[in-house]
Amino acid sequence: MNLPLPDPLARKHSDTLTTLLREQIIRAGGWLSFADYMQTVLYMPGMGYYSADMAKFGESGDFVTAPEISSLFGQTLAQQAAQILAEIPHGSILELGAGSGKLAVDMLLALEQLGQLPIYYNILEVSAELRQRQQITIEQRLPHLAQRVHWLSTLPERFDGLILANEVLDATPVHLVIWQDGNIFEQGVAWYDHQFIWQPRPLIDEVLLKIARQLPPAQDWEVTGDCYLSEISLANRLLIRSLAERLRQGTMLLIDYGFGEREYYHPQRNQGTLMCHYRHHAHNDPFFLPGLQDITTHVDFSAVAEMALAEGLQLQGYTTQAHFLINCGITDLLAHAPADQPGSYLPLANQVQRLVSPAEMGELFKVIAFNKSLDLPLRGFGRGDLQRLL
Repeated sequence: MNLPLPDPLARKHSDTLTTLLREQIIRAGGWLSFADYMQTVLYMPGMGYYSADMAKFGESGDFVTAPEISSLFGQTLAQQAAQILAEIPHGSILELGAGSGKLAVDMLLALEQLGQLPIYYNILEVSAELRQRQQITIEQRLPHLAQRVHWLSTLPERFDGLILANEVLDATPVHLVIWQDGNIFEQGVAWYDHQFIWQPRPLIDEVLLKIARQLPPAQDWEVTGDCYLSEISLANRLLIRSLAERLRQGTMLLIDYGFGEREYYHPQRNQGTLMCHYRHHAHNDPFFLPGLQDITTHVDFSAVAEMALAEGLQLQGYTTQAHFLINCGITDLLAHAPADQPGSYLPLANQVQRLVSPAEMGELFKVIAFNKSLDLPLRGFGRGDLQRLL
């Protein structure tokens, strides 16, 4: 790989985390599940990618998210949020992993104009460094609404309103599983010859094994035949369960890149979806510079839906990001920009193109929503529903 080199301070940070990981592997008996490795490199307090004091979002970081691309993204989500909040007295918003805080700013400003401000805009943020950045952003851009924004360290016991997660599920730890010749293995991490190496072992975890046996690679052994590697996210299943247990009335809205089960475990996708992002370079080596790069996988939306339904939620819709944003009026918002002023209109038009184009984020990113105690057809799923693919 021909990737940019880190500065000496960043290299020292990564080397320190590498040492800690090596010690963690030794304490675990020489083998660590990839889920545990991913949890450490992304979320270890003060050391993990999302906990350390380094740029992550935008042009100076490693990747760009939809809220960073355009304020129209948050303004459009606000249209959907307003519909939900109008039906829930004293409803609030709970955003999971608020990134730079820009989505919160854009949504609150738009909801203020719509006359549908939430009682509170809660942000659950596990990273102290990101929480500080969000607080600065809110204080600078929303001083008159700052009192409505609350930061949480744990999920609330009960919640009424809109739960929002944009590009959260893709960054939760996953187990790597190998299906081969009627056997199922778990791909783990070991330390050998001064470096991390892959090391498979028979899958023994009962919960993980039960799921693995029910997935297409196990059912299609006679069809695929060869070694098949992919991911299973227990963390996403547990997160959905926790959110469903706490949601009393309202909607859970999840936005991320991924597929339904049959497409996720397609025979030709036999190397999984694991991807790393470092300074706007995408590659597939999670052992490269631990702590300095993001590690993600696509989301199995069928697994998400199965868990949500099992916990008593109602599936309200599943569609592409393009359909959702268009249904919620992003083109109408763009139309309000003065088309006769190319200097202001063309950048917005280009931003919308990135958000909805099939070649950009429009089709790979999906939106799924679940309601609880709320009989409300959601605006974002008026057209283009894809529930048949779950």
